Amino acid sequence: MPEVDVYNWNKEKVGTIVLSDEIFQGAVRPYLYYDCVRAELLSKRRGTVLVKNRSMVSGTTRKMYRQKGTGRARHGDRRAPIFRHGGVCFGPVPRDYEIRVPKKVRRAAIISALTERTSSGHLVILDSMAMDEPKTKKVFEAMKRFGLGSALFVDCDNRTMSLSCRNLPNAKFLNVKGLNLFDLLKYENLVMTKDAVLQLEGVLKR
Repeated sequence: MPEVDVYNWNKEKVGTIVLSDEIFQGAVRPYLYYDCVRAELLSKRRGTVLVKNRSMVSGTTRKMYRQKGTGRARHGDRRAPIFRHGGVCFGPVPRDYEIRVPKKVRRAAIISALTERTSSGHLVILDSMAMDEPKTKKVFEAMKRFGLGSALFVDCDNRTMSLSCRNLPNAKFLNVKGLNLFDLLKYENLVMTKDAVLQLEGVLKR
């Protein structure tokens, strides 16, 4: 099992933590990323778009004029799609964009991303992310201190840290329960607390 140093906000070593081989030293399978990320992005789409077809638009249902004898084309009511203010033909309707990815595939993809971050040295473990009050400047200075260009911060319930990261374009905070593959791949570095590591291992272990 790999042993990783644990730091505080000032980049001072305060201990070590033993990471699970199953989670942080698993198989790297980048071919799983596409389907998992696509499923995550599609699940965020709101399929609420709707246009009115000829049965929904307002207007009379009376036939415009008699069928034969006028010399003109045959027509029904004025709500037909070819007329102004008529209904739309084959327009978009509400739909569900979500696609299903097996749990085992999602788990393997996240373990693969965590393994890549660990093996490349882009995983930082902090003793705690506790702050007295929201301070974006403190997070920004900590990123400079650790040499992080972009970072995903992961902790247990920590509203102060969440507010501190909101205005940083190259940083994001996530509760460990909301850790997802898209954000793992989007940010170059992963910063976690010891408690978050233990909770994540408890969820991902078989």
